Amino acid sequence: MDLRQIRHFIAVAEELHFGRAAERLSMTQPPLSMSIRNLEESLGVTLFNRTRKSVALTQAGAIWLVHARRLFADAEALPSIARRAATGEIGTLRLAFVSIASFTLLPDLVCRYREAFPDIRVELREATSDVQFDAVAQGEVDAGIIVQPTGDFRPSLAHRTLSVERLIAAVPDRCALAGATRADSVDFAALADAPLVFFPRHFAPAYYDRVSEFYTRFGRSLRIRQEAVQMQTILGLVAAGLGISLVPQSMTEMQRKSVRYLAIEGTPPQIEVSMIWREDAVQPALGAFLDLLKDDAE
Repeated sequence: MDLRQIRHFIAVAEELHFGRAAERLSMTQPPLSMSIRNLEESLGVTLFNRTRKSVALTQAGAIWLVHARRLFADAEALPSIARRAATGEIGTLRLAFVSIASFTLLPDLVCRYREAFPDIRVELREATSDVQFDAVAQGEVDAGIIVQPTGDFRPSLAHRTLSVERLIAAVPDRCALAGATRADSVDFAALADAPLVFFPRHFAPAYYDRVSEFYTRFGRSLRIRQEAVQMQTILGLVAAGLGISLVPQSMTEMQRKSVRYLAIEGTPPQIEVSMIWREDAVQPALGAFLDLLKDDAE
C-alpha cells in the first residue's frame, strides 16, 4: 500500500464509477482497477461491491474512507510543514530558567514569542544556574536563562545579557530596623551584622561572589544562617525571621507578608541575567527566539 493507491481509492469512493475516477486521475481505467484490486489484496479487505452497472462502498470501505481522507490531507500538508519547521514557525523550544526570571523577563518573553509563533510548543523548566550549564551543554534543553556567567564560563556555550538588576535588602517585618523606620532605603552598615539567608555558592557563583565582595566593603564576611535554593524559599525564611537576604529588585513583584524590601544606599551590587545556548545546536525554533532577543537589543 502506498499513497498513490490511497489517492486512487478516494477518487473511486467519491465518484463510485471507475471510468469517471480514471478521468479525474488522468489515467486509463484498467490500471486504476488493478490498483484498487491490489490495495484490497494487501489489506485483506473488500472495499467496493462491484456489479456490471454499479460500484458501492462496503461498510469497511466507508469507514476506511474517513481515515484515508485524513491521511491524504496530512500527506499533502507535509511539504508546508517541512518549510515551516525549517523557518522556525513550528516545532518545540525547550527553555530552562532561574526562579528570579519568572518574575520579570520570562513571562514577557514567552508571551511575545507565542504571539509571533503560535504553533511552536514552549517547554519550560525551572532550574538553578549550575544545573542549566550541564543541561544546555548536553542538549537536554535548547537554552537557559541564568544568573550571569562567571570567569570559568564554558567556551562551548554562547551567552547574551538580558538584564542587569540592582540588589536590594529583604528584611523581616519583625527586624528592629524595619520596625523603626518607614523609609524605603537603608545604609547597609545597619544590616551588615544581621544573619543572612542565602544559597550555596555553586548554584550561582557570580551572584554569591558579588554579595560577598559587597560585605567585604564593610569589613564583614557572609554570616549565612540558613541556605536555600529557590528565591521563594529564601523569602519565606526571611518572613519567618531567620535573617535578611539580598535579592534582585524585581523580587518586589513578589509581595510576601512579613517581608519588607529596602533599597540599599550608595552603590549596591548588581547581577546580570543572561541567556545561554550551544552555538552549534541552534535549531529553527531557538533561532526564532534569538531573533526576538536581537530585536529587543536593537
